[in-house]
Amino acid sequence: MSRRKVVSIIGGADCSDHEYQVAEELGALLGESQVVVLCGGRGGVMEAVCRGAQKSGGLTIGILPTLDPNSGNRYLDIAIPTGLGHYRNALVSQAGDAVIAIGGGYGTLSEIGLALKAGRKVIGINTWEVFDKFGKPIKIIQASSAQEAIRFVLDGMPENYGKREGYD
Repeated sequence: MSRRKVVSIIGGADCSDHEYQVAEELGALLGESQVVVLCGGRGGVMEAVCRGAQKSGGLTIGILPTLDPNSGNRYLDIAIPTGLGHYRNALVSQAGDAVIAIGGGYGTLSEIGLALKAGRKVIGINTWEVFDKFGKPIKIIQASSAQEAIRFVLDGMPENYGKREGYD
């Protein structure tokens, strides 16, 4: 029996209605595909993706910043309290087979950086653009929709993923 794919979903605890809808749709698509949803377990994008995953029979895991397992959103199947605060971002960003970022603030930016440093594939929907110290863009696969993001996760990354001119 092979291990189920796990995807880390990152994004703001405060998000727009559009980001919430995209995250919920993404969660539903992941759940239908039997992909485990892993996130920071709180509100906003995290709540929406868990809500969508649960509606479609998916499994949701939240790595919480507090020691209180009840501090997570109501759509978590598994709540992992850490007491690590924002430092739990390292766990969230590196525990998945891939990372999908939806919108987000500085916490999301830190998770993107940690995921890239760990060699994770990062897909972005209306999120940060990241540049190296020379001003060259670091490859975050930009998806225009939940459907496109899930396609990158299930079918693999585009052939040119991670290739930066002058670096490979």
